[in-house]
Parts: sequence; structure tokens; C-alpha cells
Amino acid sequence: MKAICKTQPGVGLQLCEVAEPTLQPGTVLVRVLRTSLCGTDLHIYSWDSWAQSRLKPPLVIGHEFCGIVEAIGAGVQHLKTGDLVAGESHITCGVCKPCRLGQAHVCQNTRILGVDVDGCFAPRIVVPAANAQKTDPRIPPEVATVQDPLGNAVHAVLDTPIAGSTVLITGCGAIGLFSIAVAKACGATRIYATEVRPYRRQLAEQMGADRVFDPQVDDVLGIIRRETDGLGVDVALEMSGHPSAIALITDAVRPGGHISLLGLFTQPVAVDLNALIFKAVQIHAILGRKLHATWEAMQSLLASGQLDIRPAITHILPWQEYEHAFELTASGMAGKVVLNWE
Repeated sequence: MKAICKTQPGVGLQLCEVAEPTLQPGTVLVRVLRTSLCGTDLHIYSWDSWAQSRLKPPLVIGHEFCGIVEAIGAGVQHLKTGDLVAGESHITCGVCKPCRLGQAHVCQNTRILGVDVDGCFAPRIVVPAANAQKTDPRIPPEVATVQDPLGNAVHAVLDTPIAGSTVLITGCGAIGLFSIAVAKACGATRIYATEVRPYRRQLAEQMGADRVFDPQVDDVLGIIRRETDGLGVDVALEMSGHPSAIALITDAVRPGGHISLLGLFTQPVAVDLNALIFKAVQIHAILGRKLHATWEAMQSLLASGQLDIRPAITHILPWQEYEHAFELTASGMAGKVVLNWE
């Protein structure tokens, strides 16, 4: 079968012939319907320092997908052929201490689809049955395929009681945009967002943010304080990975408030810990999705119609146009880009 691969070190990807995946006990064979692009895929495409240190080509890339179960390996009981499933990209060991404590999202032996093992940018993929998350057929495939990154947003937002809260989200990449919709669906009273790109500021408004700022120009802190009686927001979600956002959320969160950190930084960041301590702020570092509680919450929100993330899915392209998909993602002039494999 044809697949989108990283065949050798260097910039770019290749379309190549690979063997059909082989079903094993405890796994399922999935016919891929949709895949979506992630920042990780862009790192692999550009062959940056992270990709150079992590990947060992040749490899089929991609880790966000949905599809139809075509065959089931021995021992699999909770899935059947014809089921719509979405991919959980983290293959966990089940035996390390975090896994045994119900914290598989921080498994010490995690392998990632499209990074450590062959991924989903292909017509078919075999994955452990636990990584094929059964999905309500009412959820359209363009939405089902982005549940892996959407789960990050759900995890970050639901980390603290959100109903009735004022929220600041710094950074409106895909997960930041998703977070706006999740916070709104879960009862946030007012949502502020910051983003440097005009295109993504428009998307943030479409996703339901009440105020969207350019942090390079606008007096974000002053406006938030004026609109919150000088206290600041109840919840701050850092999604940008930019050092200036740390200073902003430190000042903008209210005493006794909550901060969730999900954005990744390219270098160490200075933090005013005294300011956070004297405010008694709760801080939580977010990694991935809680396995599998986040999936249950996310699918309930999607299937019920409470959560609509479709404005953030800005491009759906035939999989053969993957080069254009990567150009769009790199340009910043896109939200989530989806590839159609049907």
C-alpha cells in the first residue's frame, strides 16, 4: 500500500510503497477514513533538532486518525468489525508504576504512533485494541480524527471546575482553539484569548471567545483587571509555549485561581514563584489525555452536541495533497488540516 513516510534524514516526506500491516493478538486492523496534521508531524517534516534526536527512519508518520475496524486479533472483545474508532497515539506499557496507579498518560515506556512505531498516514493501520477508541457514529469523521489533540484541550479545561469561571487562554493554535470551545461548552462565563496571528484571532472569535487580544499590542492585563473588578481570571490555560505568556498569566490569574500549563517551551523560562505562592495559585502541568477518562468526557460532549469544534477544522484535503497540507500548517494560515483517505 502507499503511505506517507520519512524514509531518510532531511527535510520533507516521501510517498512510498509499504507492506500491509499484520494483525496480531490484542490488536485491530483499521481502514483509515481521515487523518489530521499535528505540530509533531511538522517537526518531522522539517527535520528539526527534536526530530533528529527522536526518529529512526524509515517510518510511516502520523498519529491522528479515525477509521473503520476491518479485522480483530485474538483476545479483543470490546470491538467488532464495522466499528468507528479514533486513534489514541500513546501506546502504554501497563506495568510501570504510573500505569498501575491509573496514570497511563505519563507511562514511562510510552511509544507514540508515527514517532516510535509506524503511524496512520496510510490506508490501513494495526494498533493495540486499547488505542482504538470506539467512537459514536454521530460524530463526523472530520471531527473524530482530531480527538487525540482535542483530548489535550478537554484534559486542560476540565482540570478544575470550569462552570461559572472566567478564563484566559494564551495561544490559539489548534489546542488553544479547541480549549475555547470546551470551556464555553462547560459553562465558562467569560473567555479571553491571546494570539499574535490575525487569522487565528478570527478563528478564536468563531470558536466563542468573548475577547481576543494581540498580546504584542493590546493591554491584555489592564483590560482583564478592569473587567474582573481588579481580581483577574479564575482560570488561565497556557497553550502558546511563549515565555511572555508565563508573565501574563502570573499577573492575570486571581488569588486562589488555577493555571494549567500545556504549551511546550524551547528553552528554560523565568517564573515569578513568589507572586504565585502569595496568590496561593494552583498549577497543573498537562500532558496528553487521561487514559481513558478524558476520552469518555470528550465523546459525551461531542455526541450530545454540546461541543462544536468544526470552525477550527479549516481545511479538508485529499490525502494525495499532503504537501499542500504541510504548507498550510506551517504558514499559520490554517486551523486544523484534515486529510481524506476515502
